[in-house]
Amino acid sequence: MKAVRFHEFGGPDVLSFEDVPDPEPLRGEALIRVRAAAINHVDLDIRAGVSRMPIPLPHVSGLELAGEIAAVRGGGDVKEGDRVWAPYTMPCRRCEFCLTGRDNSCDDRDTFGLTRQGGYAELVAAPMDYLRPLPEELSFEDAAAIQIAASTAWHVLINRASLQAGQTVLTHAAGSGIGSAAVQIARLAGAEVFATASTDEKLQRAKALGARHLINYARDDFAARVMDLTGGRGVDVIMEHVGGDVFTKSLECLKKDGAMVVVGGHAGEFASLDIIPFFRRQLRLVGSSRATQRELDTVMGLAAEGALKAVVHRALPLAEAAEAHRIVDSRQAFGKVLLVP
Repeated sequence: MKAVRFHEFGGPDVLSFEDVPDPEPLRGEALIRVRAAAINHVDLDIRAGVSRMPIPLPHVSGLELAGEIAAVRGGGDVKEGDRVWAPYTMPCRRCEFCLTGRDNSCDDRDTFGLTRQGGYAELVAAPMDYLRPLPEELSFEDAAAIQIAASTAWHVLINRASLQAGQTVLTHAAGSGIGSAAVQIARLAGAEVFATASTDEKLQRAKALGARHLINYARDDFAARVMDLTGGRGVDVIMEHVGGDVFTKSLECLKKDGAMVVVGGHAGEFASLDIIPFFRRQLRLVGSSRATQRELDTVMGLAAEGALKAVVHRALPLAEAAEAHRIVDSRQAFGKVLLVP
């Protein structure tokens, strides 16, 4: 089969479109013919060698994928030709976290593009009992694009922040996959959405998804604008996934008793903060990671119903993976960038 691998860490040019052996599914696994795979920022970190995760080389990236069953080995609920989406992470189902509904904290999980071959390939092997049928209402591209962005944003806003109708929420980088999903989820929750982005064009697209207050951070001081728009009160909830100075300035935007949920730090993994406002204003700083399996199913169901929309910037052939990484790295995209084998 054809796959995109890298044999050394570096820039997009280390990605190589090459012939590799077909995966050999184990008993209880299916072979998926990949029809769409999404690019996530973690793919760029893994390729660059800055992910802080042990990655054996050569490596095939790609956490999110959808496709058709090409073959099965052993009994199962799927058969050749079925349309499926594969949860990007597969918890052990045995540990204390899995048994108490917190499978997103499982330390023995299997993950495409990390612990097993990812979706930048024509074929992928996957355990059959984790696969979900792909609803007819969703395309392969939809399923690949929405899984991580929407489920992570759901976990941040609904689970970790307990967002309620009537509250105000600030989401940064509304043009990103998770940002565009967060705008939609906050709107569904009945919140008033403040969105930041680097261009007016991105902000207008965020408005179409449900953002009410638009802030061009390339032109304006976003913290000052938020405080101005809220009459000096600040917002109830912030989803922060940028890091660095954005993390520090975002704290200035929180209302008393407000919560900032941190789910990323690609622009800077270290930041300083003033502890005094946390107890004087009763602020909450909350960490967040991946979604649970139940949350994954929830957002995919909402997408099938049309309540959530997969936002795709562009789909490129598998052979153009390096260009796809450049597009994501340039921060010019609105929504997800996909690879279509």
